[in-house]
Amino acid sequence: MSVVVLISGRGSNLQALLEAGLPVSAVISNRADARGLEIAASRGVATHVVEHRAFASREAFDDALAASIDGFQPRLIALAGFMRILTPAFVHRFEGRLLNIHPSLLPAFPGLDTHARALAAGVKLHGCTVHFVTAELDHGPAVVQAAVPVHVDDTEATLASRVLLAEHRIYAAAVRWFLAGRLRLEGGRVIGRDLDGPDGVLFWPDPGR
Repeated sequence: MSVVVLISGRGSNLQALLEAGLPVSAVISNRADARGLEIAASRGVATHVVEHRAFASREAFDDALAASIDGFQPRLIALAGFMRILTPAFVHRFEGRLLNIHPSLLPAFPGLDTHARALAAGVKLHGCTVHFVTAELDHGPAVVQAAVPVHVDDTEATLASRVLLAEHRIYAAAVRWFLAGRLRLEGGRVIGRDLDGPDGVLFWPDPGR
């Protein structure tokens, strides 16, 4: 019942998963300079680098990444700041076992620069979403969302810091649900039961159902 975490950078959500005591067996990065690799190594977690620039195509990179993942035989693959668009073949290979955390209330603001875009749009609520990964970028079925208020004096940095705290809470909860067999993807829909998560979080599906 282990988890492989895919990262590209600082590893903030990776660290939150580790601090939550979740069984992370390996961390794989597409960048050798990703700070998250140091976090994993300091905790005795196996690390591996599959450098995307070493491959001539996205398909070749994804094949190598998939082979690396299969070597650890994880129950779940968790994307945590993994800045690569995955091919449909890769997503299909691990369908129902890929989770991602995105810093917006999807379907609002998919892609990059979510906090700046939220401020520019004048929204009153912003937040983050854990979702199953599909071939369409940032459009997979939502598992859980957390909303945070947008203050009139917010900057991109202050808003991002509040959203990040919410990310850490809900990602750990979603991974725990999945490993406990209380969460699955079925026919393109999220099926959940007994989703007991952190207080003060907006959930989808409703944990009371």
